[in-house]
Amino acid sequence: MSGMETPPEFAITLRNVAVGTAPEGIGESFFEADAPIEALEVASGDESNAALEFRRTLGMFATGVTVITTLAGEHVHGMTANAFMSVSLVPPLILISVDRHARLNGLLREGAHYGVSVLEEGQSALSDRFAGRTSDAPEPVFEIVRETPLIEGALAHLVARVVRSYWGGDHSLFLGRVEYVRYGEGTPLLFHGGRYERVVGGEPRLLSALPDDRLRPILAGGVERTFEDGEAVMQAGEPGDSLYVVLEGTVEVRRRGHTVRLGPNELVGEIEVLAPGEGRLADVVAQGPVRCLEVKRNEVVRALAADPQVAIALVEVLASRFRETA
Repeated sequence: MSGMETPPEFAITLRNVAVGTAPEGIGESFFEADAPIEALEVASGDESNAALEFRRTLGMFATGVTVITTLAGEHVHGMTANAFMSVSLVPPLILISVDRHARLNGLLREGAHYGVSVLEEGQSALSDRFAGRTSDAPEPVFEIVRETPLIEGALAHLVARVVRSYWGGDHSLFLGRVEYVRYGEGTPLLFHGGRYERVVGGEPRLLSALPDDRLRPILAGGVERTFEDGEAVMQAGEPGDSLYVVLEGTVEVRRRGHTVRLGPNELVGEIEVLAPGEGRLADVVAQGPVRCLEVKRNEVVRALAADPQVAIALVEVLASRFRETA
C-alpha cells in the first residue's frame, strides 16, 4: 500500500513459489472457479448438501446491511451486501466482499472509490432493490461525496479508496482506505438466518408510551404474581391474553436469537394483548426471583372503553409508530 510500511511478517521471499496474476479488476481468476468442498465436515451428517449447510451456518451470524456503491461515468452502480467489516483503525481500513459475477466486481480496481451506506431499519425496501429482489421499491436518492454516491438517509456512510484486491473463491475482496465517514442516530437494519430482523431492545412497547395518567386505569385491575429463577413468565406461541408489569427483579426476553433484559416498571406482552390471535412473540424467563403485575386483556379493553381519552392516547402512540416506520 502506498505510504504504508509492510509488517515484517509479510516480508517473505517468493523463490520457488508459483505466482499468478488475476486480470485487472479480478473479474477472472487463475484459480479453479468452483473449489471442491467434499472435505467439509457437516455435523448433521448430510454431506450431500454441504454447500447449503455451509450457507445456513454462515446465516447464523447476525449482521447489519449495507449498500455498496460506485460511480462509473454518470451511472451509479450498487449492490446490497452484509459481507462488510472493519480491518484497521490506524490507518483506517475496511473490507468488502463482492460476488465475482456481479457487475460491481469489474468496476472496482485499485485506486477506485466505493461507498458504504449502512442501512437503517426502515430501509429494507432499498436493500431488496439493490439485491435485485424487487422493482417496486422507491427510487433511491443519492448524494455525491468525493465523487462517490451514498444512499441518502442511511444510518452511516463511508467512502473508501481501493488499496488492495484479493481473490476469494467465488468472491473478490476489496481492501479500502477510508477517506470519509459520517454517522447519525437511529436503529440499524439487521439480517439473520436469511431474513431481516430488528433490534429487540429498540422495539416500541406501545402501552408503556402512554402518559402515566392514561396508563394507571389500565393497570388498576392487575393481580400480583411471583416467579422463581428460571421460571417461564410467558412462552412464544401461547395465547397473548395478558400483559405483565415487572415490579421487582429482572426478566429476560428471548426472541429469534435476540435477547434483552427488562427490569422494574417495564411492560412485557402488551403488543400481544392488542392482537391476541397471533400468540406470544417471545419467551420471557425470570432471572432470579421476580414479582409482576398481571393484567388480563379484558381489563385492558374495559379501561379503554371506560375512558375514551385513554383509547385516543393509544391511537396517537400507534400513529406516531406508523410515521416512524413509513
